[in-house]
Amino acid sequence: MSNLFPRARACAFRDAPPLGLQRLGLAVFVLLLLLACIPGARAHEFKVGDLEIEHPWSRATPPGAKVAGGYFTVTNKGSAPDRLLSISSDISDKAELHAMGVKDGVMTMRPVSGGLEIPAGGKVALKPGAYHLMFTGLKRQPKQGEKFPATLTFEKAGSVKVEFLVEGMGETGGGEMGDMDMDHAE
Repeated sequence: MSNLFPRARACAFRDAPPLGLQRLGLAVFVLLLLLACIPGARAHEFKVGDLEIEHPWSRATPPGAKVAGGYFTVTNKGSAPDRLLSISSDISDKAELHAMGVKDGVMTMRPVSGGLEIPAGGKVALKPGAYHLMFTGLKRQPKQGEKFPATLTFEKAGSVKVEFLVEGMGETGGGEMGDMDMDHAE
């Protein structure tokens, strides 16, 4: 039966790419698929004035949670300092800048009044265990893999809309809080 259509079979294989090219295409596809799974490859940036906001992210929250954290790094490429003044988002009733510290072995979390200075030519990281955003009065639970919008307002650069990528509940973003007791006062 294989000899009945030798001409058709020859035409079909003549137009097929060489086996080495097929393997290269498969390798490129697998590499792109792997890169899509690496958290750093999903990093995203936003710019306003001289400021660059790198990889805004949050954690997924369990059902019933009323708060979520927000984290990112802001770099000031300018020659004058700027200040993060406010945050707003539709995901929560309120969004605030908070600072963490340790007092008498107890980790404390307090709202920051007056904003957060971003020094000229400097970088400030909002991360777990340090400065961070608190989204309080959640209107819905952030779910891993989704994004939610927020607006950051700076004293000089103005406002910028960003998207927070929601990562897994266990993500630490490089910060460790250990086994410390926590006091979250307002």
